[in-house]
Amino acid sequence: MNGATWLFVPGDRPDRFAKAAAAGADEIILDLEDAVVPASKPAARDAAVAWLSAAGSAWVRVNAPTTSWYDADVTALLSCPGVRGLVVPKAEDPEPLAELGRRLRPGQRLVALVETARGVADVRAVAACPAVSRLAFGAIDFALDIDAQEDDTSLLLARSSLVLASRVAGIAPPLDGVTTDVADPSAAGADARRARALGFGGKLCIHPSQIEPVGREFRPTQADVAWARAVLSGAGAAAGASTGSDGHMIDKPVRDRARRILERAGEGPDAAA
Repeated sequence: MNGATWLFVPGDRPDRFAKAAAAGADEIILDLEDAVVPASKPAARDAAVAWLSAAGSAWVRVNAPTTSWYDADVTALLSCPGVRGLVVPKAEDPEPLAELGRRLRPGQRLVALVETARGVADVRAVAACPAVSRLAFGAIDFALDIDAQEDDTSLLLARSSLVLASRVAGIAPPLDGVTTDVADPSAAGADARRARALGFGGKLCIHPSQIEPVGREFRPTQADVAWARAVLSGAGAAAGASTGSDGHMIDKPVRDRARRILERAGEGPDAAA
C-alpha cells in the first residue's frame, strides 16, 4: 500500500468502479463521504458492499466517526472480502481509530485523513495508532477550518507536520491532498512535485487524467537514477567519505540517499555493482 497514486471514485457511481480499477492508479478509494450527498449515502454504501463482495478490491473512505452513517458504513464494509482498508476522514482522536483497528480483519489497515486544526495539532498521536498505516492530508477542509488560503505558504506547516509525524511513527510517507483542477492534468503534476519535495510519498487523485503526471513526479528521474548508480559504484561505494567525479563529497548519508532512489526506481541494492 505504499503506492503513490490513489484515485477516488464516487460511491454512488458503481458504473465507474471497474473503470477506476483499470485506470492505472496504485490504489483506488470508493468514496462514501464528500462525493456523496446525504440522501444517496445508503445506496452508495450498498453499491460499494455489492462490488467489494464480488470481484472488486479497493479502499473505502467511510463517513466521519462523528456522523450518523459511520457505524453502518463500518459494519457493512469490514466483512467484504475486497476491502483493502478504510480511509477515515476528520481524523483527530486516536481512540476511535484504535477502536476501529480492533475490528479490522487480517490484512486490512487504516489511512487517517487529517483535515482539521485539531488533527494537525495531534497528528503524532494519530500516526502512532497501531492500526494506522498511513496519513493523508485534506488540504481543502484544513484551509477552511483555519480560515486560510489554500496555498503553499499557508499550508506548509500542516504538510510538514504530517511528514514528520509519519517518520517518527515509522509508517509510510503521507499522501498529499487532491488537486481540484481536472481540466489541466499538469496542475496535479506540479502539486505532486511540491509534495514530493516536502517528503510526501504519494497523492490523492480525483480524475484518471491525474494519475500519470502524479505518478511521474513520485518516480526518480533518469538523472536521479544515473546519479545514484554513480554514487554507489567505484569510490562512492567505499566506507567513510570520498569525493565523486563531480567534486562533491560522498559519505554515508549520500550513499543512503542513493540507495533510496534506486529502491524507489524499483532497482535492487546491487544495481550499481
